[in-house]
Amino acid sequence: MKKLWTEIKVGNINLPHRLAMAPMTRSRANEDGTPGELASLYYKQRASMGLIISEGTQPSEDGQGYLRSPGIYNKEHVEGWKKVSDAVHEAGGYMYIQLMHAGRMSHPDNTPHHRQPVAPSAIAPGAQMFTKTGMQDAPVPRELSVEEIKITVNDFRKAAAAAIEAGADGVEIHGANGYLVHQFIAENANERKDEYGGTIENRARFAIEVAAAIAEEIGAARTGFRISPGNLDFVGINEGENGLDVYRYLIPELAKLNLAYLHVMHLGNDSFLKEVRDIWPNALLVNRFGRPLEMIDTDIEANLADVAPVGAWALANPDFVERLKAGAPLNEPDRTTFYGGDSTGYTDYLFLNSK
Repeated sequence: MKKLWTEIKVGNINLPHRLAMAPMTRSRANEDGTPGELASLYYKQRASMGLIISEGTQPSEDGQGYLRSPGIYNKEHVEGWKKVSDAVHEAGGYMYIQLMHAGRMSHPDNTPHHRQPVAPSAIAPGAQMFTKTGMQDAPVPRELSVEEIKITVNDFRKAAAAAIEAGADGVEIHGANGYLVHQFIAENANERKDEYGGTIENRARFAIEVAAAIAEEIGAARTGFRISPGNLDFVGINEGENGLDVYRYLIPELAKLNLAYLHVMHLGNDSFLKEVRDIWPNALLVNRFGRPLEMIDTDIEANLADVAPVGAWALANPDFVERLKAGAPLNEPDRTTFYGGDSTGYTDYLFLNSK
């Protein structure tokens, strides 16, 4: 794993190795969306991961999908995230806040204004959401007008500025996993007949406008973008038979913006990953779901990735980097404590030297 431990520059930060902490929903924010009391400790504990990408953080009230997810659109949010950023920096890490607008993957019971979710088209995802009263079907969303789309782009812009005000080193735009940006891309979630739907160029337009607005606001070197090409039938998303063609158009357009990195949620199509590597000029993060530990550096060694983000291993092992270097055993993640709750399964995982 020699290459895994070499330095790399991502945007305007210098990372000590090729690992990063992947964004993971933890649902432990306060009711108002401010990061919870333990969030600073949680992220600080994992600062040796180098680049910390936060859990999905809504850029507006409309952007919230899940209970107790954090926001970054008001003064209280900024103050809360400032504590997190400061803690990570104090421990030697870097902090990117992931901006995630859930779009139709929401429920009125989960949002501060209790309004109908919004989306590219009025098409329900056919999935359920966890709410205070238990699991409920995600309702049919309201289709955004063109004017509202422009407002939403500006919400992302303002949220990115707020993240930098909160001390973050940058932001990651969540364009994957069935949320709003991905809903515009996906053929079965976007039936619009205007400039935001239909053709490949139109379905990529919202993603490009969000990325351009944020890069203009905070700088391209502080802006990352996450995609999940080939994501089929996840929370009702189907990109269609020609879905990868949207990415063949989108990725070069994002490359023109000179963003810090592209973060690919890899879903098994190695030939397409090679295409991405060829057309993306800057740092490429590849999160290969379900890979065994001994293959953590395979994509980096094959020059298919520059950085390997780590999810559940980092969640359960705050000292994952140190354990991997030492060949030490790992804590097993407790999936029953992934979402919501207190310090249990959040900040109480043992460090190697505490056993």
